[in-house]
Amino acid sequence: MKLKVYADRMSQPSRAVLIFCKVNGIDFEEIKVELSKRQQLSPEFRAVNPLRKVPAIVDGRFKLFESHAILIYLASAFPGVADHWYPADLSRRARIHSVLDWHHQNLRRGAATFVLNTVLAPLLGLPLNQQAAAEAEKILISSLSKIENIWLNGDGRYLLGGLRPSIADLSLVCEIMQLELLDEKDRDRILGPHKKVQQWIESTRNATRPHFDEVHNVLYKLKMKLSMQQSNQAHGGMEPRTKAQLTSKM
Repeated sequence: MKLKVYADRMSQPSRAVLIFCKVNGIDFEEIKVELSKRQQLSPEFRAVNPLRKVPAIVDGRFKLFESHAILIYLASAFPGVADHWYPADLSRRARIHSVLDWHHQNLRRGAATFVLNTVLAPLLGLPLNQQAAAEAEKILISSLSKIENIWLNGDGRYLLGGLRPSIADLSLVCEIMQLELLDEKDRDRILGPHKKVQQWIESTRNATRPHFDEVHNVLYKLKMKLSMQQSNQAHGGMEPRTKAQLTSKM
């Protein structure tokens, strides 16, 4: 049976899993679970992931959730995946695990919370929390500094001095790509000082093209709509038709 990947492309971890499958030629069926429509709360999806989060996979009778676990499984279970993604060498593999363990309580905690409380909350029917955004920004900036000074403190283009990307590179870069939704001023203020991080993002993008840009297209479209909205508001409001376009399905 074909691998099933339950995902929402607005979800950073979902994008990492989708790109990984595409880059490595893994035959799969993408099943969309739209978080904005609360589809993750359906009984059907709960049977796949009782935690009601994306991504999740079904491989035959085997069900798995949590993106890092999924990436490890895919790299190990499917033939033809290049060794650099999840090396057979145990010491290199352990170092990748150290980055992935660090990710969720640091970079993800900062980036996801900051973007939610500066951009995404109103689109999800939630109030903006300025205090949460301010606290998340501190965590995000600290995390980017750690990536630059610890994880990218080597001769390679990728984390831990790698010459080719690993699942850790893909997971963390997809997280940072959520910052594309910020206005240019905020994005430049946060990412601007971190030149190594910017180079690493571009290296990971280039190593996974064209799939990286295709999967991230949902972000680029939403960013364009948000820019149009801001521009119209700055010029005294929007026409009714424009409002409808902005709230329509991407």
